Amino acid sequence: MKTEKELNEAILKITSKINNEYPELSKYLLEIPITIPEVSSPEINNKILTDYYETLENILKKYIPNHN
Repeated sequence: MKTEKELNEAILKITSKINNEYPELSKYLLEIPITIPEVSSPEINNKILTDYYETLENILKKYIPNHN
């Protein structure tokens, strides 16, 4: 399992890739509900970060084959 730091770096990298190479997907980044937990003091842990990263990865995996 990746550390919190590694997950944050991976999220930053994939988010940058989306913004730079597929800017048309940027609007979906704001719509991913995992980025805004529904509690007043959310605890961000490795599971939440992993789920968020996997969501970003799935967006790219579904989009790229149809738009390259």
